[in-house]
Amino acid sequence: MTSGVVKMAASLSNVDEIRDRVILGEFGVKNVHSTDFPGNYPGYDDIWNLKKFKRNFRVDVVHMDENTLEFDMVGIDASIANAFRRILLAEVPTMAVEKVFIYNNTSIIQDEILAHRLGLIPIKADPRLFEYRNNGDEEGTEIDTIQLQMKVKCTRNPRASKDSSDPKELYLNHMVYSRHMTWVPIGNQADVFADVKIGPVHGDILLAQLRPGQELDIVMHCVKGLGKDHAKFSPVATASYRLLPEITLLQTVEGETAERLKRCFSPGVIEVENIDGKQVAKVVNSRLDTCSREVLRHDDLKSLVKLGRVRDHFIFSVESTGILPPDVLVSEAVNVLIAKCQKFLTELDSTEME
Repeated sequence: MTSGVVKMAASLSNVDEIRDRVILGEFGVKNVHSTDFPGNYPGYDDIWNLKKFKRNFRVDVVHMDENTLEFDMVGIDASIANAFRRILLAEVPTMAVEKVFIYNNTSIIQDEILAHRLGLIPIKADPRLFEYRNNGDEEGTEIDTIQLQMKVKCTRNPRASKDSSDPKELYLNHMVYSRHMTWVPIGNQADVFADVKIGPVHGDILLAQLRPGQELDIVMHCVKGLGKDHAKFSPVATASYRLLPEITLLQTVEGETAERLKRCFSPGVIEVENIDGKQVAKVVNSRLDTCSREVLRHDDLKSLVKLGRVRDHFIFSVESTGILPPDVLVSEAVNVLIAKCQKFLTELDSTEME
């Protein structure tokens, strides 16, 4: 009877770890599934509560520049974090080349290959200012279409040296870049977007190489679309998340062992400090760890540390293609998720009415 009580107490002491931490072992990963649902653990109130959620949930911006954003989202389930990731990849709209009208292409690149390359060029235009084009509409309008034009013809450089063999000296316009894609306003777009420079995000993307006599004469129509329909509409180069690493030293590690332990982790995770004349290992910043589990390969080191990850602490990395700033993309993803929830609630209400 007594041994049963002891076992029960021991198992209850591990409940918090099972609920809150993912444990990285030598031969596997434990506690990978969420288990904090109502009634699963005696004595724990896991019924979802809005006030409790507001108290625990937070978003911390760690780093942001023109095209990249790193932020922490704490206090949510993996399903919600993954929803944001998938929406960023596939359901935040952008403008991209959809139709390519090739009037002349005497380069060595086939029409289909050239059209595909043009479609993948990120277009600097705010998709929130445009509407989706209706299915079946052949002609675009100023509210749903951006028109771009590219007219390039390669000629010989009359000033080139006779002894030169460098194409940069011999030819003019022999390299066709994305900067040759110029905006042609439709309707009142010139007035509406007077302060906005519409065109490719990057002007140095090589599209084709020409030789004298070869030319390109192309008109492109850009429309609003979603990444789930075609990857060219995806607004991010990458959007990913990882759980916050947690490294716990189970005992004091000193001397040469501390140095070896330090080398088992990413730079900056563990540092060796001088304490009372002894070199002692200390966890400085576990966030930098890549969770390679290198330390578990060493028999004398693996018993000194415990590797884990915080289950509800997500480190997001968002890299924009340059069409919209990364912080705008995240807020747009939130709006998409809100719209999905509202639609779901509306469908529930309509079902109850029936």
